Amino acid sequence: MDKLIHGTAAGGSIRILSAVSTGIVRDAARRHNTSPTATAALGRVLTGTLLLAATQKEFDRFTVKLETDGPIGGIVAEATPDGTVRGYVKQPEADAAPNGKGKFDVAGIVGGGTFYVIRESGFDLGLHREPYIGSVPIVSGEIAEDFAFYLAKSEQIPSAVLLGVLLQNKDPYIAHSGGVMLQMLPGADEHLVTMIEDTVAHSPHVTELLRDGGGPEDLLKNALGGIDHEILGERDIAFKCNCSKERAIALIASLGKAEVESMLKEDGGAVMDCGFCGES
Repeated sequence: MDKLIHGTAAGGSIRILSAVSTGIVRDAARRHNTSPTATAALGRVLTGTLLLAATQKEFDRFTVKLETDGPIGGIVAEATPDGTVRGYVKQPEADAAPNGKGKFDVAGIVGGGTFYVIRESGFDLGLHREPYIGSVPIVSGEIAEDFAFYLAKSEQIPSAVLLGVLLQNKDPYIAHSGGVMLQMLPGADEHLVTMIEDTVAHSPHVTELLRDGGGPEDLLKNALGGIDHEILGERDIAFKCNCSKERAIALIASLGKAEVESMLKEDGGAVMDCGFCGES
């Protein structure tokens, strides 16, 4: 079962979050039939969105959207307060040869563009409040750095973000996926920031720890080094879409009787495909 944990470190001056999202990425890759590199990109965005959404207190829908000029075309992930996430890439077949470090060239298929964060509240109650939309340029395309850049520039929260997806040449195709997010709260010691930057720079990658049997707290301990921390809670997380046959019927009904009759007579009916989960 995939899990997300959250807590604080250094006497409450650092917000800490970590997640193992292997099942989520397996589900997403199966639904969208993504290439290896697109799987890595989508998996990182899904995990990062869950971590960032877990820091928000009041919202109905929390969306991270990358509009890109690379072969992948764009990536969208939408999370809810109860730990569910759904998402897709515009061009699931986009792929690339490994980069110079022998890793997935996620930046190569993402390219440049804009990183958006959209927070909506009251939506499920029918209040239709104006959503909050923040945006920054995509600075690396490697996803984790783009989450950190957004937090630093748009939210003024210095942060460290680590995201990883490990694939293998056997079933299951996605071996491991997970991530860590550390956010410096107001008053955090500058020395702590330097310590964490150094620890993160020299620590094993997220996927290495997961491959060796590590869990969410192991990821946090690795990123924090020797800094004290306290886990305040955990939740199960999963890929889940809110599409349904009832919603599809309501949407079709809104087209009007004449349009529906035309679809039946001329097209023999209609099939609606959900872009988020691939269900018809």
